[in-house]
Amino acid sequence: RCDDAAGRRYGVMTRRCQAGSGRVMEAELRYRTYSRRWAVLLAGSVLSCSNAMCWLTFAPIADQTAQYFHISMDQVNWLSMIYLIVGVPFGFGTTWILDMLGLKTSLILSSWLNLAGCAVQLLSVAFFIPHESWKFPLLMVGQTLGALAQPLVLFSPTKLAATWFPEQQRATANMISSMANPLGILFANILSPLLVKKPSSMPLLLGVYAVPAAIACFLTMVAIRQKVPPTPPSAGAANSTSEPFFTGIKMLLKNKAYLMLMICFGGGIGVFTSFSALLQQIVCVRGYSNTFAGLCGALFIVFGILGAFVCGLYVDRTKKFMETTKINFCLTAFASIGFALVSRLRDQPYGLAVICSLFGLLGFSIYPVGMELGVECSYPVGEATSAGLIFVSGQLQGALFILLLPALAQPVTADGSACQVGVGAALDWTVPTLVLAAICSLEACCFALLFHTEYKRVSAEDDEVSSALLQGAATE
Repeated sequence: RCDDAAGRRYGVMTRRCQAGSGRVMEAELRYRTYSRRWAVLLAGSVLSCSNAMCWLTFAPIADQTAQYFHISMDQVNWLSMIYLIVGVPFGFGTTWILDMLGLKTSLILSSWLNLAGCAVQLLSVAFFIPHESWKFPLLMVGQTLGALAQPLVLFSPTKLAATWFPEQQRATANMISSMANPLGILFANILSPLLVKKPSSMPLLLGVYAVPAAIACFLTMVAIRQKVPPTPPSAGAANSTSEPFFTGIKMLLKNKAYLMLMICFGGGIGVFTSFSALLQQIVCVRGYSNTFAGLCGALFIVFGILGAFVCGLYVDRTKKFMETTKINFCLTAFASIGFALVSRLRDQPYGLAVICSLFGLLGFSIYPVGMELGVECSYPVGEATSAGLIFVSGQLQGALFILLLPALAQPVTADGSACQVGVGAALDWTVPTLVLAAICSLEACCFALLFHTEYKRVSAEDDEVSSALLQGAATE
């Protein structure tokens, strides 16, 4: 029996264990945590938040965007979907950058790409652009630069937590870093409808969104000065012998537990991605305003962050990654069914707000835990590689859903729609939301029934401690 909290000194952690004979053995493990880790976490979180704001800038005001740029609703959807399309091929390069070049290179490159994307977006609405037809292509270029930045920051939470934080803080650090992205979606759902009451306010919106991008770029340049801390914070970090990139990919593709997690959990990411991108279009046809759609999106995120915070603390204490993920994934499936049913009804704002809150609370709460579970079942493959393939799976499935669901929707011409589009352009989303709920339910069932794994990283760290204790006992 070991006392994990015993005797931490500067640069040294002392761990005491009691053997079956009652003898107490003690070993000194040279790990250290730096207060600077919180600055690194802040920089990565602000960058992730800014990038998410840029991603979903236009989704809550899809109709206003279509009017300002003189484009169709399908083209508006491409402003969000370009992030998913670009993220698939660039995601593989990102895993190599993170595992081979390190966290510093990845986050600084991401911050500059994100800032450049915001600058080009601002250029697209500048008064001196000579032709209206140039505006949308410039906007797409800006979104593409932001899309290149996204994998570099989205794949980093597990790597950041493993590199800078001790074992008992990893899940919490991963939760904070991972939930910064939904926080950006929250800001987009609130700010976009508030700032764009009419299409002519689009330049103001893009100017406001450029400010967090500039702050994130400054913070990453100042806070992240080293690839890794001088002294590792844990046994896992001290003995991090990540497999070479292509060897790691081969190991993951042969790991049945990881493949099940990649498909099912990646599908969950795809469901939430398409939900965030299409929410305004789903509810406006039932007479709900852009402001209310933004509120539902905000509740979705706020309760999701709350759930992730609770789950992160719980898992840090209990290490019950698999049980927590399975239970919440199944409950999320029920919430998706509830949304599919309630979103069909008019004049039910409270019901819709409650179901969006539950959907976020149950679904987003497993996001950071699921990523940690991916590391546990794939160790010693690099954290960025294991997280990266899950994200690539989520991007692929999210892009597929965003392409498929509008094709299943049917045009409606009846009165009562709040969508600011032409007659016949509003769509009935009854069938698409039911299909989305069916996909979520299928993947939850498959994951709950078929996914089983050992916690390989936790076991490796325990073995390291036991080895140190035995060596200490042998020298007495």
